[in-house]
Amino acid sequence: MKKWKTNLLVLAVSMSTILAGCGNQASSGSTPAPQSSQQAGEQPAGDKKAVEIDFWYALSGKNGEYIEKMVKEFNASQKEVIVKPAYQGSYYENHSKVLAAVASGNQPDVTMVEIASIGAFADAKVLEDLGPYANGEESKYIKGLMGNSYWNDKLYAIPFNRSTPLLYVNRDMLKAAGLDPNGPKTWEELKQYSQKLTKKEGSKTITYGFSTPIDIWFYEALVFQSGGKVLSEDGKQFMLNSPEGKAPLEFWTGLLKEGIMKAPPGEKYNAWDVAKQDFLNQQVGMIFTSTGDLKGLVENAKFEVGAAFLPANKSYGVPTGGANLVVLSKSSDEEKKAAWQFVKWMTDTKQTIGFSSETGYMPVTNEAVESADMKAYYEKQPNFKVAIDQLQYGAPRPMVPGYKELQEVIMTEIQRAVLGQASVDDALKAAEEKAVKLLKK
Repeated sequence: MKKWKTNLLVLAVSMSTILAGCGNQASSGSTPAPQSSQQAGEQPAGDKKAVEIDFWYALSGKNGEYIEKMVKEFNASQKEVIVKPAYQGSYYENHSKVLAAVASGNQPDVTMVEIASIGAFADAKVLEDLGPYANGEESKYIKGLMGNSYWNDKLYAIPFNRSTPLLYVNRDMLKAAGLDPNGPKTWEELKQYSQKLTKKEGSKTITYGFSTPIDIWFYEALVFQSGGKVLSEDGKQFMLNSPEGKAPLEFWTGLLKEGIMKAPPGEKYNAWDVAKQDFLNQQVGMIFTSTGDLKGLVENAKFEVGAAFLPANKSYGVPTGGANLVVLSKSSDEEKKAAWQFVKWMTDTKQTIGFSSETGYMPVTNEAVESADMKAYYEKQPNFKVAIDQLQYGAPRPMVPGYKELQEVIMTEIQRAVLGQASVDDALKAAEEKAVKLLKK
């Protein structure tokens, strides 16, 4: 018990700061999701046997509103389980609240956990092993999305709002510049497109060709594209102080020095919001952001939005992102069974088709991708299929417990390099020195 409490305390401390690189969980809409939905949790008249469970989620805006809608549909679909949803802020605000609630004995029964955090939560014995509940049913989920569902060979999480980073382009702007409206395919082409799209008035840049938050998620992608890895296979060795780890930083700093790329200001997701707004305001021609932003960007843009693979270096490559659904281990057996019933329903084919179509997040079952409904939707909205096609080049994010703190260190160091506060070599050397200690945890 003492060891369990110590692990939980360590995890809570490591979650106290926002760790970026999971795909922006907020939709492009600015409307906050409600803190809770009393109507969704009302007990059906005359039914005293329904099990009530709490579900904490971390999507705001229109995406959060759609989750509330899904919960109401689940509650209306059967009489055995009543789910009470509550929005808890960003992934990491939710993580901190969950850990505090577990420690106080007032935890939810189901929640969302950002995929790179699954190992840390499971290692702290916060999560329920879902293997006995799934009993082989997990095979229905897309294999490329399951890499962050297991810890020590046990199933702890089910894919829900899953994403990859995408390249978004202003097709009208590209056409006007005589460029392929489908966007650049390589790093070199990204540079060439950025050069042609950048516009200046005197010494002032009024339009940048390209912008991306200097974020761990996008950095991981460019490392993969360069043939590198973040950590060794056993998760004990830092692999970024290498030519493959340096290549993305050298590429970004080169674009910045040439004045054809903008590094949006702001901390963590604030920088993502700046990049998206610059794109919508046509002050930037191309950006990196999550597939979860697709619906909002398409609806709010006054130009034709195109989605494309992230450009390749030696090859294509992306980390997967987003969050999975988990069941809390301290809930009662009755609540765990009810929670699994809810998780199974939320991630089943019919529901994931609707959620994907309304948000831009990827559908999570094989059946959904192959369904007539999804194929018809992709034919009508080809942008929504890009993330699924790109998944063939996808890789799971590192999820050893020490990576929770290490990714924050990496983020700080790559930002120092890009802002010219440290050389690329010095920044990665500093990250490596800190990694030696963190990866021993």
